[in-house]
Amino acid sequence: MSNVTVLPNCPIPSNKTGIAFEAFTQGGEHGTMSQVMAPPWLDVLDETIGACVTHRRPDLEARLREKRAQQLDPKLRVLVVGESKQGKSQLVNALLNAPVCAVGDDITTTVPTFVQHADTPSAALVRNASAGGSIFHTPTERIAVPIDQVTKQAAAQHVVRAEIGIPRALLDSGLVLIDTPGVGDTRSAHTASTFATLMQADAVLMVSDATGELTAAEMTLLKKVMEACPNVTVVVTKIDLVPSWRAVVERNRALLARAGVRAKLIPVSSALRLRAAKTGDQRLNAESGFPELVSCVQSDIVASADLLARRAVAVVASSAITQLVTPLREELTAHDSSRTVATISTLQEAQRRVDELRRRSARWQNVLNDEMADLISDVEYDLRDRTRKILREVDKTYDEADPAIGWDKFEQWLEDNLNEAATTNFAWLMERAEWVAAKVARNFPVYREDLIPGSVLPDDLLEPASKLEKPKIEPFSVPQKLFTGLRGSYGGVLMFGLVTSLAGMPLINVISLGAGALFGGKSILDESDQRLKRRQAAAKAAAQRHVDDFFMKFSKDVRDSGRHIQRSLRNHFSTLAEELQETLLESARSAKRAVQDDQTERERRLREGRKELDRLVTLYKRVQALGGPAMELTA
Repeated sequence: MSNVTVLPNCPIPSNKTGIAFEAFTQGGEHGTMSQVMAPPWLDVLDETIGACVTHRRPDLEARLREKRAQQLDPKLRVLVVGESKQGKSQLVNALLNAPVCAVGDDITTTVPTFVQHADTPSAALVRNASAGGSIFHTPTERIAVPIDQVTKQAAAQHVVRAEIGIPRALLDSGLVLIDTPGVGDTRSAHTASTFATLMQADAVLMVSDATGELTAAEMTLLKKVMEACPNVTVVVTKIDLVPSWRAVVERNRALLARAGVRAKLIPVSSALRLRAAKTGDQRLNAESGFPELVSCVQSDIVASADLLARRAVAVVASSAITQLVTPLREELTAHDSSRTVATISTLQEAQRRVDELRRRSARWQNVLNDEMADLISDVEYDLRDRTRKILREVDKTYDEADPAIGWDKFEQWLEDNLNEAATTNFAWLMERAEWVAAKVARNFPVYREDLIPGSVLPDDLLEPASKLEKPKIEPFSVPQKLFTGLRGSYGGVLMFGLVTSLAGMPLINVISLGAGALFGGKSILDESDQRLKRRQAAAKAAAQRHVDDFFMKFSKDVRDSGRHIQRSLRNHFSTLAEELQETLLESARSAKRAVQDDQTERERRLREGRKELDRLVTLYKRVQALGGPAMELTA
């Protein structure tokens, strides 16, 4: 680095921490004792950190602790920010009268460059292996490089900042000038590193050239900078290139006034300053505007370190308190309404389910009564229909068959058909009973498969029916047939004998005997038919009586089974309803207790919340007293 002529800068020692020393001598050469008193902003900052811990905001706590450590550091960090190609690096060079930052159309600052005092010129690149963390955290590696190679080598991976040390009176008081990458796209890594550095700045020099007034983007940047650091000075550069720079400066002042930004605006020319430094021309140095800028740095920054610290602490503390107050106030306003609504909704839902269960209790009982009445009626009708079909088959059979022949087979056939009818009818009864149970279960508020009972029929439901009584069958013996034949032949012999006697024939003749034989045979046949019909009628009557007996007994069994099923289902579902109702009532009681407990808890939290809000408001007023921005914050 080449030597340059150093213009007088009259450094003023800084007292950033605000520690007052009351020295007095108590005899002897080394009898000096100092009484140290902490700065007023330190207690406020520590109390704000405690509030962040209380409200479980580790992010705000970490930021405030970092600010506390930075403010206790005797160094004064002055950030030089602005958009690209506005002359930031040249401004740093002109302030220090040394080419510490590389400048040029094809050269740009890629990482924050810290320029501080050192007895001998030196430079280093700081690399951090971890992706996160502040640029002020302890580095993992420091690499010494030539000063003129800092900008070129700073583009390497994981370089978080560059450090340059030079012997300058302006820096001897602990002042650190930080040249930052140009602020452009807010998504770029360079812009992110600039804003990360901004959080640690004690003062800011906002740079904008004189080729045009402050743009909307620059005004937005200026407001964002002042939100993090209120100690801002606007520097208008390159006035040597713009003949009408004074008009630009006046328009900028008007813009700042309209935006309510209270910041000094100083026009400078870095080129004139560096030329004056080489030639020692004091007049040219005065035209460059740097004497005013240097005086501003010395008086408003170096000499006012304690004021800057108080204002910086006021800004960051007020921001943190505002973030603590906002959710607290919302909670007090809402009275924890979401939780209360949820608890009341639970109580209302439990009460609704109890009422619904009571309504459905009457409904499922009506369904059970109606369905069981229909079931018994349908099953009895089905049994009657099946027995009638059997009787029709009996009538059809004994319209032709003789009961005296094959009665045992008929008896077995009848028993088999009656058993089949009973089995089918009983199976339908069971199937319909299960369907009724499922339909009743669906009338409960919550339908589940386990609501249906396993079995509702008794084990000894059906008893065996009585045996079929065999009808009395009259025999048609040979003597009976002879007697019947003689009785029938008498009429034939007498009738035809009288007729033939008119012809002169005797009463007993061949014709009358033949007629008697025919009439006798017909009488035997007629008697046989009559006896067969009587046997068939007796068989039908016996089958009718047996089927009627079967129907009466089995229909009674069916009705008894229906009533048993109905009672079993009623008892089963009544027990389930009582258990469910008890569960719902207990749930309603629990919800009611929860509402009462929640009300008590909300009242307690309201009291504590208002007490905490009052404490934060009081703390905020103390922060305002430090010199922070005026913000209205009331309970």
